[in-house]
This record gives sequence, C-alpha cells and structure tokens, in this order.
Amino acid sequence: MKHALRATVAAAAAALLVPLTGITADATPQSFGPDGGVAGAAWTAAQDGAQEFPNVAIEWDVPITMSDGTVLKGNVYRPADASGRAVDVPTPTVVNMTPYTKLVSNVADSAFAIPGLGDALVNLFRSINLTGTPITGFGELLNSVGNGQLRNFSVDRSLIKSGYTQIVVDVRGTGFSQGAWDMLRQREQQDTVEVIDWAAAQPWSTGNVGMSGLSYSAINQVQAAEKRPAALKAIFPVVPGSDLVNDVLAPGGGFGFNFIPLWLSAINGLKWLPDLAAIAQGKFDFNWLQDRAADPYTYLDVLMSAYTTTDMANLDPRVRDMLNDLSVARQGWLGDPSQIRAATFVVGGWHDLFTYSETKIYNELPLAPGTQKQLLMGNGYHATSGAEAGRPGLPPRLDVLQRAWFDKHLKGIDNGIDSYGPVTLRQQGGGWITQNGFGSSAPVSEAARYRRMYLSAQASGTSNGLYDGSLTAEANGDLARLSVAPGLTTLCSNDAAQATAGVLSLIDMCAKDSRISETNALTFTSAPVLEATTVSGPIAVRLNTVQDAEDGYWTVTVNDVAPDGTSTVLTSGQVMASLREVDDANSARSENGDYTDPRLFTSLDKQLPVVPGEATTLDIPLSGTEAVLQPGHRLRVDVFAGNFPKGLPILPMLLDTGLRPQHVQLDPNRPSFVNIPVRGNTGW
Repeated sequence: MKHALRATVAAAAAALLVPLTGITADATPQSFGPDGGVAGAAWTAAQDGAQEFPNVAIEWDVPITMSDGTVLKGNVYRPADASGRAVDVPTPTVVNMTPYTKLVSNVADSAFAIPGLGDALVNLFRSINLTGTPITGFGELLNSVGNGQLRNFSVDRSLIKSGYTQIVVDVRGTGFSQGAWDMLRQREQQDTVEVIDWAAAQPWSTGNVGMSGLSYSAINQVQAAEKRPAALKAIFPVVPGSDLVNDVLAPGGGFGFNFIPLWLSAINGLKWLPDLAAIAQGKFDFNWLQDRAADPYTYLDVLMSAYTTTDMANLDPRVRDMLNDLSVARQGWLGDPSQIRAATFVVGGWHDLFTYSETKIYNELPLAPGTQKQLLMGNGYHATSGAEAGRPGLPPRLDVLQRAWFDKHLKGIDNGIDSYGPVTLRQQGGGWITQNGFGSSAPVSEAARYRRMYLSAQASGTSNGLYDGSLTAEANGDLARLSVAPGLTTLCSNDAAQATAGVLSLIDMCAKDSRISETNALTFTSAPVLEATTVSGPIAVRLNTVQDAEDGYWTVTVNDVAPDGTSTVLTSGQVMASLREVDDANSARSENGDYTDPRLFTSLDKQLPVVPGEATTLDIPLSGTEAVLQPGHRLRVDVFAGNFPKGLPILPMLLDTGLRPQHVQLDPNRPSFVNIPVRGNTGW
C-alpha cells in the first residue's frame, strides 16, 4: 500500500512537471521565476499532499557517545505506520544540532502537531496581512512561522512522513547533553561530525545524511560541511553565519552589546532545565549535573569582564582571545566555505544578524550554481526569515524548498530544483528577482558598476540630521571639519532592530525610517535618480577622520531616501579606528583599486595607534545588498559616532574614546566617499 501511494505521489509530481521538458541536472539556471513556476507548484503539492507514511514515531533522549566519552542526547523522529510503529524501511536522515534544548523544539512541534489545530494555525499565520498598519513587522513574524520557519527550527512532520528520519540533538553542555558548552568551536564541530557518522551507520538510515535548522543550527551545518563527513550530502542552513566575530560578536570591534547578553542568558538558563522524565524513572544523569556545576554560566563571566575591567592588561584572557585572530577560539569561529562539498541551499536576509556572511558563504562555495548551491535572500530580519513566500510571484515556503532540496540530493528525485534560482533575491524597494550570481559571482550581464560618490559639505536640503551634507558624483574641493558626538538616537535605528533579531521591527517606526536616529548623524544625500537604479553587491565607505581621543567608534549606513523624506537603511557597517587594519589578502577591490569589501582583521594584536588631532583614514565594510532606487529617490550615507545598543566597545577601548566628539575631515587630498555598485541611468 505504502509503495503504491509513493508511486501515486511521484506520478502526480511528474505530471505537473510535464510542461518542463528538458529539466536536467545541467539545465540552464533561471528556468523559473522566484516562485518556481510549475515546478514550484509541484514541490508545494509534494509537501502538502498525502504522504507515504501516516504517522511519526519518536524515540526520546537517545544517547550518542562522543569519542571523548561525553554523551549527547537526541530525539529520533521516524516515519511510522497506522499503528504508530516505526517502519523498518531505511530512510535518509536529517540532523539538527541545537543549543536551545530539544525540549523547546519538541514543544513547538507538539503544538503544531495537534490534529486540525496545527494546520489551522499554520494557514492562519500564512494568511495574515498587516501591510499598511503600524505593525507590519508583527504580521511578517507570523507569516514566517506559517511559511516553514518553525518546521526548520524544530522538525518537519510532513518531511518525516514522506520517508525521512529527523534527529534533533542537544549540543554538548546544553539541553540534556553532558559536557561543557563549546559555543560553535572545535570540539562542538567534531561532535557534529560524529553525530552524522553515527546517524549514517544506524539500521534505519540509508547512509545519506542532510542537515537542517536556523541560526545557531545553521552555523553548525556550515561548519560541519566544511569538515566533509562522507555521509553528509546536503544542507539547508537558514540565516547562517561564517565569520562570527564580524557577523555578530564584535563587528569592527563594536561588541554585540544588544544581542550577545540576551542570547548567552537564554542558552545558559535553558541548559539548567533537568530531564524530568529521567528523574521520574529513577534514571537521572548525575554526570549532567556535575558538568553543569562545573560550567554554570558559560561566557557570561567573560561578558562581565569585558565591561568591568578598565585596562587591557587585566582583561580576562578569553576576551582577548575573542578579539585576537590568532587565537584557537577565534579560528574556531572563522569558517571556510570553500571547503564545503555537500549541496548547500543558503537562506538569508538583508537585515539578518549574519547578513555580512550569507552572500559570502554562497560565493565561496566551490560548487555548481543551481545544481549544487543556491542562495535566497529576503528583506527580513533574523526572526522573520521566509516571511514573503507561498504566493504567486513569491518564493515557495522554506519547508517546501527544503523538501525539494533534500528530495533531490538525498533521494535522487529529479524534481527540477536544479533550475531554480540559482540566486533568488528580494530587492529592497522592489520585488523578487532571480539572477545567475550576486556580487563577485555575478556574470558581466548582471554585474553592477562601482563608482565613487563623494561626501560634500554642500547642503542637500533634504535632511534634519546633525549636519545636512551632499553626495556628489565628481570629486569636490570641499574643506570642512564636520563633528559628531556619541549619542543615544541609535536606540531608534535599523541596527537596533537588527541586533534584537528583528523584535524592534515588529512596530513600524525606527526600523523602517532613520529620521529619528539621523538627528545625531552627519548625513550626505545625493541628487534624485532619473530612473530606477539598482544597487547590487557589497559596499565600502572610506572616511577621512580625526579623533579627539586615542580611539573612535564609527558607524555608517547607506540609505534609500524617498521623496517624502523617509530614510530607509539598505545596509550598514562599523569599525573602531584602532582596529582599522585591512586584511588585503581576503579583501576585494573594484577596477579602480578602491575597496568593495575591505575585510578587517578586527584583532587586538593588529591594533594601530590613533593620534588625537591627526587624520586617520578608515575603510569600512558594509554588508552586501540588492536594492532599487525608484525614480525621484536619493542615496544617502549616514555617519554616527557610535551604535548603541547594537554595539558597544569593551570598556578599555570605550575609555580610549573618552566618549568625545569625532570628526569627518573633508579634504580633496584625502577624499571621503562611498564606493557604490549601481546599474541604471542615475543622472548623477
């Protein structure tokens, strides 16, 4: 019966794909639009239709022993027959490694597995449209939950019933697993490889393994794939990072003051939740308790040292290791996607916590576009990934894309996913598009042309900022010192929303319009563009600065300014003046030699002196973006002397700034400019 049902589903999907004759592994990319066309409809039908197996069987807290004797605990979800008994048919296996305790995953899964209620909630969340209200962000959050984000975070019962086994494992030192939390470093990476090998060797596994999960679990996927375990064939990381220091821990040296304390507190709190079922059965794991007592609050003491120690000499060595690119800990947090050979589908967002890395991961993968690697970038935040999906012209839901990706690479089903994308982007200020590449991977026909736009003291007449300057297409002879002091207007900013994983974006105000934060910023605004103008790729800003103290903390944003004055952040970047040294070997430049992606070392061992009163040139990397300036819109660069609460330098470096005013020194001999990648007749 089950094999007949499988054949029926396969035949239905094949029938839907009949008009797509010629779809093969080497098909030309971009055969479909962002919604996948007829193939996208078939993928959705496969995910939402009747599945091969009627039930899911769960084996709770399965012990998985690591090579050092530490025992991790995992829940194993297998397809089951009508009686609820796990089937004896070997299936591909999908692994999810989580630090948030698999108990949370189970609660989320159980709530949506209630017959009738789960489907009703998912459909309700998908249908909510709060566009035009003050809470559009809240609607986007609910949409993302309904569009597959929750299934990617926990488990996907539809996927399991279609013939997959899913395993959710607590990483060491969290949940019910033994050990000390290693926070995405070398030992945890080795654990993941060992879990993959264990899963592939189980009698219920075909030996083909994939990985799923978002955020931390997505980073874990990328790290594991770099190790190339033989059984790992495909990964589907949603909002992953790869350069974790420059992504979120301390980008440019501005420590992640907003996000990191809340995140550390959440994981350290959850890891103390005991296994109540084991206690009730008299099987409590006392090794677990001993490990928690030995490591009660991982890295929270490091955070305390960072903001209570006034001089570098007495700083906790672990803080120094975090900000030293030669340390073992730092090397564990710096990925190398060029080592990956497993098929990889990266899902990100232009305002995600890890935006800096997401397009880089895709571009560094040495895999065939479409057939082996895909990139999907939305216009959301960490908590709202996948919000725009499932309707005509929009990408398929995340659970649908993940199922299609795994069906192809773990089961060998020729479903046309090869011809999706390979790069599917939500243009800020526009709609969804597909391309053959992005940034450094874009072919000549899609590549934007980099050009300088110079910061000028001439008033633009468009800003209520601390100083209203201009962006000029040609070099100007302006000589001026423009001053900005640290302030708190960045509490109401897109960066603050980004650093709260999107929580501050749920209400439309600060995240959608920078005019409040700009009241304490130097603003430089261009003339309006004559026609729709595309901004596509990473962006770099060069500032000629003067500090009044021994250090300075600079933040820049690039914005789209509408005719009504609304100033929307497209991308941002930040740097401590003393951590300005650029890693040229890993940086990119445009044809004229200007940086397009100046990769900073962000390393204390490479600190450069800052002499008060003397000019200091900074090259600031901004995350890549895809945007459209509509006719009449303008480009703006905002310059801030700080970025609280997204970033706050560790106390010794903060004291070096003296919280004193900082200056942009406009000088034709040392011009300040943005190197912007554009397509279209700007009229500039």
